[in-house]
Amino acid sequence: MPSVALYNIAGQEIGTVKLSDEIFAQEVNQAVLHTVVRAYLANQRQGTQSALTRAEVRGGGIKPWRQKGTGRARQGSTRSPQWRHGGVVFAPKPRDYRISINKKIKRLAMKSALSAKVNDGGLIVFDALDIAAPKTKEMIKVLDAVKAGKALVVLPEKDEIVERASGNIPNVKTTLVGTLNVYEILKYDTLILTKDSLAKIEEVYA
Repeated sequence: MPSVALYNIAGQEIGTVKLSDEIFAQEVNQAVLHTVVRAYLANQRQGTQSALTRAEVRGGGIKPWRQKGTGRARQGSTRSPQWRHGGVVFAPKPRDYRISINKKIKRLAMKSALSAKVNDGGLIVFDALDIAAPKTKEMIKVLDAVKAGKALVVLPEKDEIVERASGNIPNVKTTLVGTLNVYEILKYDTLILTKDSLAKIEEVYA
């Protein structure tokens, strides 16, 4: 059973926390991680891009000049792609980029991502994040105490003080256990949990 150090808000080590083998000691499945991250990024795309083909551009019904005898290249329409105001070749159209992933694969990817963080030493657990005031400098003190740079802070429930204190720090993001996803776990170098958020993760994924 893996374990990590438990820190207080001052960055002092006050004990250790045992982690669930089912979640934090799994073999990292790179193929599953790739599949889930690809699906996540694809599902963020709006797919609202659109342009007009030569059939949809207004005008161009008349032949611009006669077929032969002018010395110029033959043209059938002023809305052909080579003309100004002409249509677009293979114009992009609205489409759905969504990739569906089943629940079993999602759970496996989440366990792989969390296990990878433990293996890399990128998991930090705090006893609690009781910041005195919603000020950026207060959160910077907490992060500097544990030498966390690019960090994802996972909260058990909405905490406006921590969210506001973290909002202006580059490369730091706060999220809730309920909205935690594989892409963000892998994107940030350090995953910061509290004892309560760790308990919730183990309750959901164990």
